[in-house]
Amino acid sequence: MMLSIDEIRERLPHRYPFLMVDRVLELTEGEKAVAIKNVTINEPFFQGHYPQTPVMPGVMMIEAMAQVGGLAAGGASEGRIPLLAAADKVKFRRVVKPGDQLRITAEIQKARRQLVKVAALCTVEGETVTQGELTFLLVEEGAANRDATS
Repeated sequence: MMLSIDEIRERLPHRYPFLMVDRVLELTEGEKAVAIKNVTINEPFFQGHYPQTPVMPGVMMIEAMAQVGGLAAGGASEGRIPLLAAADKVKFRRVVKPGDQLRITAEIQKARRQLVKVAALCTVEGETVTQGELTFLLVEEGAANRDATS
């Protein structure tokens, strides 16, 4: 199944400037998601992340993989939100610059009641730029706010 930006916004709680998914090309919840992030010079992080030589920060690529992994895990559905709990074996293979299009793939490796492990990969024009293993904790919507204030 493909998702438009409006459908993505229904499934992810992120909003500008932190929404890192422009289009979902493929989604099989509980199995796999493939999405696109168009990287433009208008991204707010380029103002301070090497203004003379703009490079997408690695943490933003991890965030993009996490959002796509969250979609693969079911997104914000059934009253649960996937929160990133761990990022393991993350490797950055080359820089991502304005004008690049990230193709982000996330495949579920293991899923238990509240934990989901995902293998994630970012490519640009077929070349791997970032990869890693992400773990999500599925929490009840609003539980993260309650925990933070207690």
